[in-house]
Amino acid sequence: MEKAKPFAIPKQAVWTAYQKVRANHGAAGIDDVSIEAFDRNLKDHLYKLWNRLSSGSYFPPPVKAVPIPKKGGGERILGVPTVADRIAQTVVKDYLEPIVEPCFLDDSYGYRPGKSAHDALAVTRKRCWQYDWVLEFDIRGLFDNIDHELLLRAVRKHTDCRWVLLYIKRWLTAPFATADGQVQTRHKGTPQGGVVSPVLANLFLHYVFDVWMQRHYPQNPWARYADDGLVHCRTREEAEKLLRELTERFAACRLELHPHKTRIVYCRDDNRRQDHPEMSFDFLGYAFRPRRAKNRQGRYFVSFLPAISPRAEKAIRQRIHDWRMHLKPDKSIEDLSRMFNPIIRGWIQYYGRFYKSRLYRVLRYVNRALVHWVRRKYKKLLHHRRRAEFWLGRLARRQPSLFAHWQMGILPSVG
Repeated sequence: MEKAKPFAIPKQAVWTAYQKVRANHGAAGIDDVSIEAFDRNLKDHLYKLWNRLSSGSYFPPPVKAVPIPKKGGGERILGVPTVADRIAQTVVKDYLEPIVEPCFLDDSYGYRPGKSAHDALAVTRKRCWQYDWVLEFDIRGLFDNIDHELLLRAVRKHTDCRWVLLYIKRWLTAPFATADGQVQTRHKGTPQGGVVSPVLANLFLHYVFDVWMQRHYPQNPWARYADDGLVHCRTREEAEKLLRELTERFAACRLELHPHKTRIVYCRDDNRRQDHPEMSFDFLGYAFRPRRAKNRQGRYFVSFLPAISPRAEKAIRQRIHDWRMHLKPDKSIEDLSRMFNPIIRGWIQYYGRFYKSRLYRVLRYVNRALVHWVRRKYKKLLHHRRRAEFWLGRLARRQPSLFAHWQMGILPSVG
């Protein structure tokens, strides 16, 4: 007869967590054990993990620190847990999320079931038409700087489950293991890349910002996606006062607003024609600024609208450049479609939701890369760019389903 465990964690919870981790794939952690390697002895691995979690003897291994480039330059450290640790974190997440999720406010959008970045963008677009000013804020190094004591206090408001609190404490202090073999202890923050980290970060900011805004500035609508947020204001003076008080609020909670990414922006359009140094802001890969639009009568006017941001455009062009299509003359056009069309379709689905025409010029960059590939593949076209464009254009008209942007009518020139 199996001895009773201190913590009643169902085996089914571990199995369900494993299925979710496997579906998400992901890289190996510090132990270099991949999902495939974990699967080779699956029953034993899952039983050992359940046994240790249930007995209170589970201690998370160091988190693999992987530097990844930021879009704006520099690097951020992504923490990659082991496969077993991702499963353990998912067990806790699956327990905690249904408890805290109903408490979160509607305008918190990041990492929440049933909510998306497009939801945040849509409501922000509407509010920019209704309010003249926006306070755009960014929290400097949120995941690196969350105060453990304040976070655990927030968790205890929602659960007294001993094993949940125990393992959250252990994950918060699990060390980072760097590529050169160093192990760094941590006294604040929750690793960006951890399964449970987004729920914990949302819970922390729920009390630091969301509830605080509801209590002190109920007249100002806001939208927050993780550490990126916006507040809409009627006047510039109101926005300046809010910025001062918000700075103090975050400082009291041991966080800091990013000085260069926190700004007051004027939503200029045909009905609002003041001059102001800041008349655009970026949010979730979109740039909000004055843009030409057409009304129902077919007349053009200036509205304050979102479209793919220049920074996102640059990142996409770099990604296409990095594909090095011209170095793949051994591949067929069907091969290129299988390799790259899912990514192109993803760009269209995300960046084509608002002001789609702005995305067209970026997608034409794909056509230029394909023309370069045609000239390398067919030697007779090497020195004839226009003929290569014509060849590709005819193909695009015959088989538009090969690439998602061809189906939108963004075709290579045929003359």
